[in-house]
Amino acid sequence: MKRAVGWFVLLPLGLVLVVFALANRQAVSIGIDPIAPENPFIQPLGMPVFVLVYVTLIAGVLIGGIAVWFSQGRHRSAERKLRQEAEAARAEASQLRREKRAGEALALLEDAESR
Repeated sequence: MKRAVGWFVLLPLGLVLVVFALANRQAVSIGIDPIAPENPFIQPLGMPVFVLVYVTLIAGVLIGGIAVWFSQGRHRSAERKLRQEAEAARAEASQLRREKRAGEALALLEDAESR
């Protein structure tokens, strides 16, 4: 299934990105001073359009991933707590099984002695 997703989704998407990069090689001026665009404090950067789009996409993916990671922190801590509780319950059940077996063995020995 993963291989099919790779071939039918990711490969065409990659081809579209390559074609986009080849078609948009012209340089554009990127300025970040909206107050005084004619005399900016920071000089505008010149870069190809595809670089701007790719950097924006990568930044969006990284910021989104970080936001999701932080928002899921409480779920990860709850899962960690539940795992610890499950492990404690398993250990307790194992201990009770051992005690029951030992009690049954003692009962059999006492029953055999009383005969």
